[in-house]
Amino acid sequence: MKWAKITYWISTILLSLIFLYSAQMYFFKTEMIKGFFEFFNYPVYIVIPLAILKVLGVVMVLWRKSNWLTEWAYAGFFFDLVLATAAHQEANHDLGLSVAGILVLFISYFLGKQVRSNN
Repeated sequence: MKWAKITYWISTILLSLIFLYSAQMYFFKTEMIKGFFEFFNYPVYIVIPLAILKVLGVVMVLWRKSNWLTEWAYAGFFFDLVLATAAHQEANHDLGLSVAGILVLFISYFLGKQVRSNN
């Protein structure tokens, strides 16, 4: 089961990096992100709160003190990635990072359950 634990941690770190990268874009390139949100008719007032939630989600996934909050963090990541994939598809953008994020999310989530059940 050592391979599962290593793969879990690699995927969880990759997932965290994807969301921290996204959050920093929301914080430091806010006007550009607001432009994307306006294009998709998303409300622009959620840009900064969404960035904060992404950072808090990463903290919950790595910290794991509350199973309930960790589950919600994974759920939020899933919905964020699905909506990001749909938005990028609609804009004819590259889907690479959002689709890869979904794959990494599934690996992290399900291997995490497996690793913890074996401990």
